[in-house]
Amino acid sequence: MEFYRTYGKRCENVDRHCFGPDSVFLRQLLFFFNAHIDGDLSILVEVCIFIRRYVHDSGDLVSLFAGEDYLSRQALVDFRVKGLAYSCIDAVYKNRYKFRDQLVTTSGESSQPMTLLLEAVALLIDPRLPWVCKTIGYLLQGSVFAKSREIVLAGQETRKSFILSRSVSALEYVLCQMIPHTGQEPCNCLNIDPQRSFSCQLLTIPFLWQLFPHLKEVFATQGLSQHYIHQMALCVNNHANLLPKDLSLDLPGYACLLGNVLETAGIALSHPGCSFDMAVDLAAVATFLLEALPSIKQPNKEINEGSTYGEDEMMVGDELMKPSLDKDLERQIINAIDPRFLLQLTNVLFGGQSCVLGSHNGVDEKEVAAISAACAFLHVAFNTLPLERIMTVLAYRTELVPVLWNFMKRCHEIGNWSTLSECDYLKGESPGWLLPLAVFCPVYKHMLMIVDNEEFYEQQKPLSLKDIRCLIVILRQALWQLLWVMPMTTSNPPKSAFKALADGMNRLDLIKGRVSLVASELLSQLQDWNNRRQFAPPSDFHADGVNDFFISQAAIENTRAHDILKQAPFLVPFTSRVKIFASQLAAYRQKHGSHSVFTRNRFRIRRDHILEDAYNQMSALSEEDLRGLIRVSFVNELGVEEAGIDGGGIFKDFMENITRAAFDVQYGLFKETADHLLYPNPGSGLIHEQHLQFFHFLGTLLAKAMYEGILVDIPFATFFLSKLKQKYNYLHDLPSLDPELYRHLIFLKHYKGDISELELYFVIVNNEYGEQTEEELLPGGKNKRVTNETVITFIHLVANHRLNIQIRQQSLHFLRGFQQLIQKEWIDMFNEHELQLLISGSLDSLDVDDLRSNTNYAGGYHSEHYVIEMFWGVIKGFSSEDQKKFLKFVTGCSRGPLLGFKYLEPSFCIQRAAGSASEEALDRLPTSATCMNLLKLPPYRSKEHLEAKLLYAINAEAGFDLS
Repeated sequence: MEFYRTYGKRCENVDRHCFGPDSVFLRQLLFFFNAHIDGDLSILVEVCIFIRRYVHDSGDLVSLFAGEDYLSRQALVDFRVKGLAYSCIDAVYKNRYKFRDQLVTTSGESSQPMTLLLEAVALLIDPRLPWVCKTIGYLLQGSVFAKSREIVLAGQETRKSFILSRSVSALEYVLCQMIPHTGQEPCNCLNIDPQRSFSCQLLTIPFLWQLFPHLKEVFATQGLSQHYIHQMALCVNNHANLLPKDLSLDLPGYACLLGNVLETAGIALSHPGCSFDMAVDLAAVATFLLEALPSIKQPNKEINEGSTYGEDEMMVGDELMKPSLDKDLERQIINAIDPRFLLQLTNVLFGGQSCVLGSHNGVDEKEVAAISAACAFLHVAFNTLPLERIMTVLAYRTELVPVLWNFMKRCHEIGNWSTLSECDYLKGESPGWLLPLAVFCPVYKHMLMIVDNEEFYEQQKPLSLKDIRCLIVILRQALWQLLWVMPMTTSNPPKSAFKALADGMNRLDLIKGRVSLVASELLSQLQDWNNRRQFAPPSDFHADGVNDFFISQAAIENTRAHDILKQAPFLVPFTSRVKIFASQLAAYRQKHGSHSVFTRNRFRIRRDHILEDAYNQMSALSEEDLRGLIRVSFVNELGVEEAGIDGGGIFKDFMENITRAAFDVQYGLFKETADHLLYPNPGSGLIHEQHLQFFHFLGTLLAKAMYEGILVDIPFATFFLSKLKQKYNYLHDLPSLDPELYRHLIFLKHYKGDISELELYFVIVNNEYGEQTEEELLPGGKNKRVTNETVITFIHLVANHRLNIQIRQQSLHFLRGFQQLIQKEWIDMFNEHELQLLISGSLDSLDVDDLRSNTNYAGGYHSEHYVIEMFWGVIKGFSSEDQKKFLKFVTGCSRGPLLGFKYLEPSFCIQRAAGSASEEALDRLPTSATCMNLLKLPPYRSKEHLEAKLLYAINAEAGFDLS
C-alpha cells in the first residue's frame, strides 16, 4: 500500500528520477512484483510505457538508469536492468494464455500489454547499450528461449494471423536482438546449457519461419546459422537427446527442427562467407535428423518436370510406409532439399577439391571429411525422401559422380580405404568403401538410365570404359565381401532406415544391406551395357571365390550361395548357372511330372494349320497337363498321318514348326526390328480378335520348350525379353526398336537452342495399319509444351511409351503363360542376352570336333571306319547354314547345346543303315530318328556321293517321312 501511495496505482507519480540509482522505485517494484496480480502487471506495463516515451523523447536509456556516471554505478544499474527485462519476459510468459491474441501485434499498437512489455525488453537490450551482453546473458540463464517457446505455442491458434501479418511482432523483434549473442567476439555472453538454447527451444517449433520471417533472415544471413548448426552438430556427435517434449505424434520436435534448419540452409550455404566446416556440420545435423524420420517416399501421381518417368515404380519390393508426419511438415522438409540446396551443399563441400581432377595420389583429411559428410547425408536421404526429386540434380548438375569416382579409384589403386573406415556416421570398424558406394551406385545407375549409346561408348561419359572396368572390379569385390565373406545376420534388409533402426537393426547392417542391393543393380546394368557392345570380358563380372563348393551350394535352396545366386547371379559364370538351371528343372520335373506309363495328351496336328490346331486343342491344358508328356502326330496336306512314332523327336519337330509359324511376322502377332529381332505387335488387336489369348498360349509354348530342354530358333528383341524378367526398358534400348525415333530424341537431348520454339507437346502419335491415334504422355499433355527444362522428361516418356506401354498388354499375357511352367527365380539368374541363349542355344557355328568326340557308333561303324572319316570331312566342309540344317535333321533343333554335345541327351549316334550292302541300298537317302538323335547312314563309296545324298536329305523338309 505504501508503494501505491508513493507512486500511484498506475504510476501517476513516477518520473525519470524514479529510475535512477538512488531511487528505491525499481528495487521495490522488482522485489515485490507478482505477475499473477493484475495490479502489479498494470504497474509494470505503465513502467514500460514510460520507458518507451523516454526513449522517444531523449533516446538515452543509460542516463535514465545511471544518471551522469554509469561506470561508478555499473553493478547496481546492470542488476536493475537485468531484473526489469526478466520481469517483463516473465510477465508475458505467465500470462501467455491471457495474451494469446496479442502475439501478432507490433509496437505501433501501444495499448496491448504484451506488446508494451516486449517492446520494453527490446529497448533494454539495444545492442548499443553497455549492459546488453550482461542483460541477455541473464535472460539466457533464466531460460528465456524456453519461455518464448511456451509463449509462441500458447498463441498457435492465431498462427494464421501470424502468417498473414507482414510486420515484425514485438516478440520476433526481441528474438532477433537476442540470437546474435552467441558468446563469440565481440559478444561476451556466457555459454548456456544446450537444452535451453535457441536451437532446442525455438527451432523445434513447427513452421517457425512462417511465424517469424524477419527472424529467419537474421538467422540465415548474419552467419548465425553457422554457430547454431555447429552447436547442434556437437550434440549430434555426442548423441545427446536435448529436445523438448513433442507437441504431437505428427509434429515431433526433431522433424520440426529439421524442417526449420533446412529451410534456412540454402540461404546460409549461398552466403559468401559460408565455410567448409559449416557445410560439414549441416550435413551431420541433417543426417542425424533425417534418419529419425519415417519414410516419406510417396509415389507421385504425376511425374515431376525434370525427373525420369516412374522411377519409384522400378523399386520393386521397396517398403512404402505410410508417413506419420504432418503433411505440411513433410512438405516443408521435401521442398527444402531441392536442386538449389543440393547444388549449394555439394559445391561448398567439393568446391576446389583437387579430387575432381584426380591430380594427386593420396587423400587428405579435408577430402575425407567432405566425402564422409556428403555420403552419410545422401545415403539417409535416399532411404527417406522421394528419389526423383534429388537423383537428377545429383547426376547432372553436381560434381558428385566424378568426385566420388576419383576418390574411390585412388583408394582402390593404393589399396587403402582406411581413411573412411572410422567416419562419424558409421563409427567403429567398417569397410572404407561402404559409404561411398552407398551413394555412388544409385546416382551413377540413374545416370546410366538417361545416358545414350553415343555418350557411353563413343564419348565415354560420364566415365571412360577403362574406368568402368576398374569400377566393375571394385563392385564385384565389394559384393563378394558383403554377400559371402561378411554377410549380414538378416537377409532382405528393409530399405527404410526408420523401420530398420526401429526394429533394432544397427546402422552398419542397414548400410551393408543397402550397398549389396544397389551394387548388384549397378553391376547388372553394366553387364547389360557390356552385352550390347562388349568392352570387358564376361569374366570381369565373376567373383574370384566362386568354386565347385560354391556351385554345389548354390543349387540348394536356403543356402547363402543360393541367396547370392538370386541377388547377384553375374558373380557366377554363365555355364555354371546353366548347369544349376538344368538341375533345378530336372528336380522339378521329377517332383511334379506325370508318372503314368500312358500319355494322357495326344494330338493330331495338320502341318498346314499347325497354329490353329495346336491352339484349339492345347490352350485349355492345365498346368499339370503341361508338365506331363505331350505327344503329337502330324497329318500332311493329303490328310494322311505321317510315319513315325513320337518318342519325343516328333514333339521337338512340332515345337520348332509351331514357333516358326506363330512368331512369323506375317501372322501379325509379332513384328521384327531392323535386325530381324521379334517383339509383340502393338497393333495385334487389329488383326486378331483373340490376340491376348494367343499371346498367353505362345508364352506357354515357349515355357514348354524350355521346360523340356528343347531349343527353338526364335531371335527375340532384348527389350521384349526384359518383360519376361519383369523389367522396364530405357532410352538406350530404343535404337533396336526405332533407330530413327532414337536419333530424333538424341537430337532434342543435345539441342542448344530454345526447344519451346520447336512446338512439341507431351503427346505421341500411334500409327498402326494406317490408323492414327494421339495419346497424351502426361495428364493434359496436349496443352503442355516441351521446354529446355522438361525435354529430358519428354524424351524418356516417349521411350517409355514405345518400349513399355505400347506392348504392355501383349507382354503381360505372354508372361502369364510363360510363368505357368517356368518360375521367375529360375530365369532371374540370367540377363536378357543369356536368356536368349537358353531359348535358342549357342549362337556359335557347329563345333564339329566337339560333336565328333561325343558321338557313338552302331551297326558295324566305328570312329576310324572309312565311311565315318568321309562323313566328318563332309560335315566340316558344309556351310554354316547347312550345318544348322544337318543338326535339325538329326536332333530336331538347328542349334547346338549351350554346354556342348557332351550334354546332348541321348548322345548322337551314327548307325549303318539296315540292308545297305546292295547297290540299290546305296541310292537310298540317309534317314534320322530325332527322338533318339540317331543318323542312319548307308555306306556310300565316295565322299561326293555321301555329300550329295546328305544335302538332299537335310534340304528335303519332308517331315518324318524320311525317318
